Amino acid sequence: MRDIRNIAVIAHVDHGKTTLVDQLLKQSGTFSAHQNVDERVMDSNAIEKERGITILSKNTAIDYEGVRINIIDTPGHADFGGEVERVLKMVDSVLLLVDAQEGVMPQTKFVVKKALSLGHRPIVVVNKIDKPAAEPERVVDEVFDLFAQMDATEEQLDFPVIYAAARDGLARYDATDGNMDFKPLYDTILKEVPKPLGADENGLQLQVFTLDYDNFIGKIGIARIFNGTISHGETVMLCKADGEKLKGRVSKLIGFKGMERFDIKTAGAGDIVAVAGFETIDVGDSLCDPNNPMPLDPMHIEEPTLSVTFSVNDSPLAGTEGKFVTSNKIDERLKAEMNTNIAMSYEQIGEGKFKVNGRGELQITILAENMRREGFEFCIGRPEVIIKEENGVKMEPFEKCMINVPDESAGAVIEQMGKRRGIIQDMKSERGLTFLEFSIPTRGLLGFRREFTTMTRGEGILASAFDKYAPYGGDINKREVGSMISACDGAAMTFSLFNLQERGPIFIEPQTEVYEGMIVGEHLKGSDLIVNVIKNKQLTNMRASGTDEAMRLTPPRVMSLEDALDYVGQDEYVEITPTKVRLRKKKLKEHERKRG
Repeated sequence: MRDIRNIAVIAHVDHGKTTLVDQLLKQSGTFSAHQNVDERVMDSNAIEKERGITILSKNTAIDYEGVRINIIDTPGHADFGGEVERVLKMVDSVLLLVDAQEGVMPQTKFVVKKALSLGHRPIVVVNKIDKPAAEPERVVDEVFDLFAQMDATEEQLDFPVIYAAARDGLARYDATDGNMDFKPLYDTILKEVPKPLGADENGLQLQVFTLDYDNFIGKIGIARIFNGTISHGETVMLCKADGEKLKGRVSKLIGFKGMERFDIKTAGAGDIVAVAGFETIDVGDSLCDPNNPMPLDPMHIEEPTLSVTFSVNDSPLAGTEGKFVTSNKIDERLKAEMNTNIAMSYEQIGEGKFKVNGRGELQITILAENMRREGFEFCIGRPEVIIKEENGVKMEPFEKCMINVPDESAGAVIEQMGKRRGIIQDMKSERGLTFLEFSIPTRGLLGFRREFTTMTRGEGILASAFDKYAPYGGDINKREVGSMISACDGAAMTFSLFNLQERGPIFIEPQTEVYEGMIVGEHLKGSDLIVNVIKNKQLTNMRASGTDEAMRLTPPRVMSLEDALDYVGQDEYVEITPTKVRLRKKKLKEHERKRG
């Protein structure tokens, strides 16, 4: 059996996980000297690169001093918590990254809770020690207090600490020493991460923790071998989570090193490999010895908390911008997503309508963004929380919400959170910043992020993670603004938009193609306003000097997909095409809306 270490990198979003993995790859000599390597090489998806976040967990492997270190980079966003949880079961320890300035954040708490409950003893990496406001010692104390709160064992409380600036490729045993490379981190991994339990001589036990798909070889299960060996062409038993057992042949066995995937003949206990040949393979399934199958415990997957309706686009501009517009195509695409994303589910709820359940707004917007880039055209409604009933009591999801704002914005934020049924749980102020902690229904956060950015002039930080299901918190006031709705079809005119802009922000530019029922702006008075945006100035042969020059338009508020989902009301849709994001009423005709 090879000398192996299996670790996952966990942290709050944007604390530097992917950058750290980059450096581990580079300094171990995994990339040859002539290789040109991008930053954040693990984020291979286009959206990941643009947003600077990790969406899918990815695994890689490096060799250091004769030891194979398998590393899994995990998402930091709470919406992808299901992904993190599965990964933690596949490793023997974790690198817990904490920002030397921000300290412990909501997602840090979430991942730590999972890691400690599985018995892992984390290696704490205090990252970004080069920040001007970094306080590494304070952050180590915060991590210790967090572990103590979560009933960590004596052994877990005695965690090793490494101080790092991953971007600069340096790691240190002490924040002030002069080391300039990652050697302390490699040595700590070899010393502190336990070797995998299990042996090649035992019967095969392999468990799948994530899925991939290849058009040529079909479904691929990425898995860890807990016991025994597996070989290309071997017949093994697939044990499903529901107890079903199927024999099958391993058609492909894939190993990992750096960013490369390559075919291998055989692998043993402790290895992380990709296996193909089983069309029905799923996350949590086990591959076992066919003569004596002993499947591993299936994984618990957290339930979705949000749902959103995807529907066929039926606007007057339908089919003019996208390639895939039919209900069959949308159904196929959602089915393909569920093949590899087990934190989501969907069902058909009517002709051309699908209810998609997920862990949060970000997860759903990423799916929608991927679909529009692939050429799909569709509508989605306002996200709704999934309400459950337990013993006759109505239960809804609550989130733990942490907010960091300048002192002068704290009062307005507290007031708004109160209106949204948020209950303050902690508050402290230092160096001109106020830290707030709330427990708030997930409903209360829908549509709040855009408001929050305006309220704090873009200087606030808001982070949240699912906490629990609790009794229904009562009604929350609806949106306080209305929509400006186009009364007719045609091209928007400067003259009309100029006259409307004092009523509220406009979402479109002159010459934008509009239709009846399309939302063209926000009405600050609170009620919906029917407007004619295609009306042009009546020209006469008498021309007043200087009147045309005075028509200056405020630049429109350009809605991204997230902004649109935040804004959209109960009776509205976001229309998504490969080139446009539009807002519209579900019922386009005014008389239909009045009828209800």
